Amino acid sequence: MAGQLYICATPIGNLEDITLRVLRTLKEVDLIAAEDTRNTIKLLNHFEIKTPMTSYHEYNKVEKAKYLVEQMEAGTTVALVTDAGTPAISDPGEELVCRCWEAGIPLTSLPGPAACVTALTVSGLPTRRFCFEAFLPPDKKERREVLKELENETRTMILYEAPHRLVRTMRELYGVLGNRRISLCKELTKIFEQVFRTTLEEAISRFESETPKGEQVLVIEGKSRWEIKEEEEQSWMNLSLKEHLEYYLDQGAEKKEAMRMVAKDRGISRRDVYQGLL
Repeated sequence: MAGQLYICATPIGNLEDITLRVLRTLKEVDLIAAEDTRNTIKLLNHFEIKTPMTSYHEYNKVEKAKYLVEQMEAGTTVALVTDAGTPAISDPGEELVCRCWEAGIPLTSLPGPAACVTALTVSGLPTRRFCFEAFLPPDKKERREVLKELENETRTMILYEAPHRLVRTMRELYGVLGNRRISLCKELTKIFEQVFRTTLEEAISRFESETPKGEQVLVIEGKSRWEIKEEEEQSWMNLSLKEHLEYYLDQGAEKKEAMRMVAKDRGISRRDVYQGLL
């Protein structure tokens, strides 16, 4: 009989945030796959859990995932945990989850803490729509591409950043996004939890004179739809009516439809477009 994978969320700070279901599962499974066994043993000792552990991290995730799948195919039940929060979210656990699906191994997720969602809820910024980017890529070209994609993002954006790179990253964000509202969150759920609600400009000024400490979750205001609309309208006004019409004709639109779209873009009537072209 095949085993199963349990994706177990663990506290991001306060140990009381662990769920009863996760505690029971960690006690009952045959094996715990931990990102850092030295970190997880503290959690297990606190709750007097004696289940054996094996390391599963970024640098062994491919080979270890293969091994763990083989163990589960032989009937072993495995709990996957990360250092803090929910596994597989910007985490090597993603690899193991994919391998389990490919092998037909049953799996389930035991929900719990996640730093990105926790930060979003206390940020004071819109929460209905958001996007999660985790850490920006270190490769310069890929980093520029991601920042360019965020330039016109209307959803609230969530990023992670290490303290020694915080000012550099915020300067890059300011250069692309302008002076947006931002909430910087650290030590979430801990005694010294901090949420600094400000603007990018003010945050840069503060941390240029004050050395950042601790990993930060950055929750950044998305671009308003009105800003995008105004920019689009301005770009159309840089074209003559003829150039604007030809833009849609070149895309295969019929002349009548092209004139309707030109009128909509410019906020004028089709009659005005017709008269202007004459």
